[in-house]
Amino acid sequence: MIFVNSGAWIALSDKSDQHHQQAKAVYERLKRERVRLLTTDYVVDGSATRLRYDSGHAQAVRFLDIIETTERTGILRVAWTTPAVFQAAASLFRQHDTPVLSFTGCVSFVLCAQSRVAEVFAFDQHFAMRGLILCVP
Repeated sequence: MIFVNSGAWIALSDKSDQHHQQAKAVYERLKRERVRLLTTDYVVDGSATRLRYDSGHAQAVRFLDIIETTERTGILRVAWTTPAVFQAAASLFRQHDTPVLSFTGCVSFVLCAQSRVAEVFAFDQHFAMRGLILCVP
């Protein structure tokens, strides 16, 4: 299972994103290899919101349609933030005084640990600080 972060979802959805072609190639490879994907409700929220602001409402809706379709077909699991996950993420967030680590990132780290995910589809490097491997070359 590979965790998909918002940067990958946005790059995949927005043709004008600098990482679009790379994201598309990685996503197609993961689909061909039938790799199960994991993301979080916070990542879906952040991605839809960013797409709405940068690319328009229609693009954000198309993204939500992709999430719904991939979830329905069993390719994707959206992990929901429970009170326990929230508390663990808050604890982790308090431990790291760095501008590159968001609260959403901490939620992602907690859910990756709980799901035993070691690899991520992302374009930002803060996952490496938690020992996660980027699947993007």
